[in-house]
Amino acid sequence: MKTFFQRQSPVRLIALGFVLTILAGSLLLCLPCSVKEGVTLPYIDALYTATSAVCVTGLVAADAGDTFTALGQFFLGLLIHIGGLGVTSVGAGVIIAMGGRVNLKGRSLIREAMNLDSGKGIVHLVKDVFVTTVIFEGIGAALCFPVFLRNHSLPRALGISVFHSVAAFNNAGFDILGNMQSLIPYRDDVLLNLVTCVLIFFGGIGFLVIREMRTKRLQWKRYSMHAKVVLSMSLFLIVAGTLLFRLTENMTWLEALFQSVSARTAGFSTYSIGELSNAGLIVMILLMCIGASPGSTGGGIKTSTLLVLVQGIRSAATNESEKAFRYAIPRDAFRKAAVIALLALTVVITGTYLLSILEPQLALRDVLFEVASAYGTAGLSTGISPGLGVGAKLVSIVIMYIGRLGPLTVVSLWHFSRGERIHFPEGNIAIG
Repeated sequence: MKTFFQRQSPVRLIALGFVLTILAGSLLLCLPCSVKEGVTLPYIDALYTATSAVCVTGLVAADAGDTFTALGQFFLGLLIHIGGLGVTSVGAGVIIAMGGRVNLKGRSLIREAMNLDSGKGIVHLVKDVFVTTVIFEGIGAALCFPVFLRNHSLPRALGISVFHSVAAFNNAGFDILGNMQSLIPYRDDVLLNLVTCVLIFFGGIGFLVIREMRTKRLQWKRYSMHAKVVLSMSLFLIVAGTLLFRLTENMTWLEALFQSVSARTAGFSTYSIGELSNAGLIVMILLMCIGASPGSTGGGIKTSTLLVLVQGIRSAATNESEKAFRYAIPRDAFRKAAVIALLALTVVITGTYLLSILEPQLALRDVLFEVASAYGTAGLSTGISPGLGVGAKLVSIVIMYIGRLGPLTVVSLWHFSRGERIHFPEGNIAIG
């Protein structure tokens, strides 16, 4: 067994780690002590929920508040943590906490999982990730506690606050309030809305960017190109999404802001998604597919990918070099971004096609929205998730898995070539 793992590439080990965590999580959620008395939880729903938690999506086949006991909700929160921080990061963190050392294979896994250019300072980075997570989630829970205490007992309010903070920072979108209501009862609560938005934002920009913001403060000129791209694109998408929701829907400015922040990967909602107009659904689908940023707890094609695509198109149209923030964009970046975008489009279209066959009674807009939400690990739904059949849920599970790992990573799992020995003459092909 040891030889088998040693022979696998870091990408395959990460993918396998997610699969094993999902399977273990589904079994934990099926335990009698995890499910409330009188509630029946089919295994497919447990598997669906575990996948949604580990892939930090938030789509639910069974409401977490009505289905799971306190222990079951603890298991769910644990799965969200593992999925948000990454299986390899959590494993390395446990080893470090126990006084062990991370070997070269482990460092390679972490570097691959967090999209790092080198393995330098990885152990320190893992420690930093855990400390940052505890700080953000601790502060978030403390600020949310007074809000939930108004409607719940002290122990219950404390549990909801901690769970909500964990789900928000990890961009998971789960809630344990019950009745599939998400945060709609708190749509007018300014404190809860803003705290949740801040947690989602920092969870979505990535730990490397948070680290830069902490060390370099507000000295924008000292920020790396990556940090500038992530922060500027994230803020642009939040503002653009807020304005578009305000124009297309009957939302307050607070609701529009919240949905703009949450739509890209978090999955919380203060507005009934089923009541959105077609225009509003299109805006939300675009935001969900774009997603968060590299190295973060969110999914989607990522904000940096969108900027590279835009700059690449601009370069082709104007015959100018690709650049951003006084930096030249690497030559192969556009090619990689285009491949990721094309693969994402393929996954969404294929998933929509399969779900339309398996659930022909559903409207196309609802199916497309569901698939886009699963791929972008956004967790929002027009309400069709619990009623999906076994086949449709399995398709959704696969899409969530692909969305969390990234389509390019999944495709590379089957790549066995070590380089081409034969080179063919360059041909000519008409494009456009």
